[in-house]
Amino acid sequence: MSNTQNYIQENKQRFLDELFDILRIASISADPAYKSEVLKCADEVARHLKVAGADNVEILETKGYPIVFGEKIIDANLPTVLVYGHYDVQPADPLELWTSDPFEPVVKTTELHPEGAIFARGSADDKGQFFMHVKAFEAMMKTDSLPCNVKFLIEGEEEVGSASLADFLEENKEKLSCDVILISDTHIYSNEQPTVTTGLRGLSYVEVEVEGPNRDLHSGLYGGAVPNPINVLSKMIGDLIDDKGHITIDGFYDNVLIVSDEDRKEMNKLKDDPEAYKKSINLNDIQGEEGYTTLERASIRPTLDVNGIWGGYTGEGAKTVIASKAFAKISMRLVPNQTPEEITEKFTKYFEKIAPKSVKVKVTPHHGGMPYVLESNTKEFLAAKKAMEKAFGKEVLPYRSGGSIPITSLFEKVLGAKSVLMGFGLDSDAIHSPNEHYGLYNYYKGIESIPYFFEFYAKG
Repeated sequence: MSNTQNYIQENKQRFLDELFDILRIASISADPAYKSEVLKCADEVARHLKVAGADNVEILETKGYPIVFGEKIIDANLPTVLVYGHYDVQPADPLELWTSDPFEPVVKTTELHPEGAIFARGSADDKGQFFMHVKAFEAMMKTDSLPCNVKFLIEGEEEVGSASLADFLEENKEKLSCDVILISDTHIYSNEQPTVTTGLRGLSYVEVEVEGPNRDLHSGLYGGAVPNPINVLSKMIGDLIDDKGHITIDGFYDNVLIVSDEDRKEMNKLKDDPEAYKKSINLNDIQGEEGYTTLERASIRPTLDVNGIWGGYTGEGAKTVIASKAFAKISMRLVPNQTPEEITEKFTKYFEKIAPKSVKVKVTPHHGGMPYVLESNTKEFLAAKKAMEKAFGKEVLPYRSGGSIPITSLFEKVLGAKSVLMGFGLDSDAIHSPNEHYGLYNYYKGIESIPYFFEFYAKG
């Protein structure tokens, strides 16, 4: 692999310049006004795959935005790695909070990235990360060192729930057949302590509505005599978690996988630092489920969070009304053995149970996803661990992430292959937020690590 690594070092500036070109395309899948930009980005991804050396590059239509496919089959008897990524990005709003144009990438230094970070929408999520694979593939092709087969599946709807992906997988099982799926859409614990993600939480997402009187009422004429839906909803939400951080929904923990003391000890080698954690998000104190560290609360334990709440008058000035209705959006992160269907049903029953007779409640399920775990003694994990240790020159530890990537379980169900979550971002990269950025160090370490993964995985 020395020739491959030399090629990477010799072409670092070009690899960065080409990423900048991709980042300049405002491929916002959530906003139809950017449809032409999304399609333009698909074309550019296909072009880069062809230039890198992929065969059978196609832009495949779906019910939504297209999927870019390409492959290099060097020997049918060798294992096949399917690389997944997405070329769509989140909206850049609120624009006024960006310190530079979100679609004109620029390198700036930060406390965590003294060598510079790429500031642009999609830099870390996921253009910078999937593009690492294209450049690593190019380096292996140019140095004749690709040790196994590779396929690319780069979609354009991840930021809107991958709505077309399930049907696409079912319809293209043979085309996408593989031995392992390699995904870089996660982060490492830190640049000082690189990690491979071995677990993701699932998700149950609901919207709730509390209805009181048949119209907004004058708070002077009716106040104190009728139920206020906003007050009722606030109390109901408060009652969903007790003072020990425990979720009160009946049966919520029935199927929760209890992580062994040995595994908890292993994961806490990541040196949970509460003071640094508080400082990073400007908090005076932290909270969560009693009996667990911050690392554990944010990874191996289920959660319930209100993502938005509204009702009544929220405009300028005052308007003294008791609202007819109040609403909230609530997400619950799930751990192994919990399913979104089970938890959504239990939430609905409990929410209806604790509602006072004076109001009507409605629960509307939205999207959900299954938890995912990759055991740390598998061929797939060990190949990623060795690859990153080779590139970083440091021990690499397993890491349970609190986020959700529902497609990992979908891939396993449809294609029968495990996913390796070998991401290189940091949790401070401000993905989905203003001033998203991705460290140059991380971008290049990713490109360096990927060829090693192919090497170690091919060797078994």
